Amino acid sequence: MKTLEQAEHGHTEFHDAAAAVAHLCDLYEDAIQFLSGQFQRAMEHGAPEGRIRAYYPEIRFTTSSYARVDTRLSFGHVADPGVYSTTVTRPDLFNNYLEQQIGLLIANHDQPVEIGYSNTPMPVHFAVANDPNITVPQQGAAAFPLRDVFDVPDLSNTNDDIVNGTHEPVGGIHPLAPFTAQRIDYSLARLAHYTATDADHFQNHVLFTNYQFYVSEFEAYARAQLDDPDSGYTSFVSTGNAEITAGDQPLAASPKMPQMPTYHLKREDGSGITLVNIGVGPSNAKTATDHIAVLRPHAWIMVGHCAGLRNSQALGDFVLAHAYLREDNVLDTDLPPWVPIPALAEIQIALEQAVAQTTQLEGYELKRIMRTGTVASYDDRNWELRDQHGPVQRLSQSRAIALDMESATIAANGYRFRVPYGTLLCVSDKPLHGELKLPGMASNFYKEQVARHLMIGIRAMEQLREMPLERIHSRKLRAFDETAFL
Repeated sequence: MKTLEQAEHGHTEFHDAAAAVAHLCDLYEDAIQFLSGQFQRAMEHGAPEGRIRAYYPEIRFTTSSYARVDTRLSFGHVADPGVYSTTVTRPDLFNNYLEQQIGLLIANHDQPVEIGYSNTPMPVHFAVANDPNITVPQQGAAAFPLRDVFDVPDLSNTNDDIVNGTHEPVGGIHPLAPFTAQRIDYSLARLAHYTATDADHFQNHVLFTNYQFYVSEFEAYARAQLDDPDSGYTSFVSTGNAEITAGDQPLAASPKMPQMPTYHLKREDGSGITLVNIGVGPSNAKTATDHIAVLRPHAWIMVGHCAGLRNSQALGDFVLAHAYLREDNVLDTDLPPWVPIPALAEIQIALEQAVAQTTQLEGYELKRIMRTGTVASYDDRNWELRDQHGPVQRLSQSRAIALDMESATIAANGYRFRVPYGTLLCVSDKPLHGELKLPGMASNFYKEQVARHLMIGIRAMEQLREMPLERIHSRKLRAFDETAFL
């Protein structure tokens, strides 16, 4: 077997987070250069003798003290003595995140971290993923079976057992971060496929929508911000990684529209806003959030359309979710329906304040256009076409005020992945009261609400951007035995 020599590197202690991340970058670069070079050589000259292998770098942390850290902290520390580790990929992409998390760990425990190679092989597919000049042939297309020579993705290293709370420590080593390197690499590849934008464009604040009108409004807002020298926004990225830095620049059309068109209004520090049009249905909502979660965003919010369930609601009214009736079913295996999904005060306040600022309504007057209550998410868009007695009775018993197909999924996956979440919907039809979603229902008033709705989501995110991380990432989302890294 030919491997990148691990022994010559070993594990090195670091008391400085920036130096630790720099070493991670060096180890990772050595590994992918080794694999990429060996892969190209094999494609040109045939299978080499023996196996080719390189390993992911890792962060390891050891403490023997039971000393308690600041009990107000929800992350940045370990609860008990022991050995903790995580494999690392793309340290260049996660540079700020890794420096922050490693720095907190060192500061809170006054102990160094160790950086070196792990025992987890790096799949060749992920090693060459960022080199546009290299393509991994599909099975059977190469002159030799790829698995005979190189490591390929291993599902046993890409599951969500850590975040789901089902992980069993191996060899007494506990997880340091919520996702392994292979799980992250898998999601980075899926994100590029589903959104047609590279992962490094994603911002820390993510808006989800299920309606194309929001995309046009988002682009118009982005262009105006790019022309404002005080906005702090630096560029706007569309599908196909088309990027502009000024409001009057044309955007190159994407050769093919992806399944989930995604757009990024960027800031230098990554604190801008990403908008994802997930389309309709809980499956898309789960897919998008499953993969975006590995980027560790600071908040995601659903700003989509819904059916209003109360006669007092009008088209264009807003719904602020404070609870969810989960009948979407896609997360039942990972997060059982009996798990409550609590409203997060920080997100709720930001959304309500943003509604007040945008509509110029406050207090009791705000109730004219916004209701707070339970949002139900179903997995059947045409539930109206069967006997309605059962569904309507459950909706009434749950005190639901709105119905959609995505919000509960996004909130539940936020809870599951420890990503702060929220929901503000806009009423687009009232099926229980004869106002169905038909082409003629899009009145001028309703179209105007799309612009206001998006602006509310943006303003809420801009408020959350100013919030300290320890406040937005609160203890409410942390389990009994939690990883030190967010």
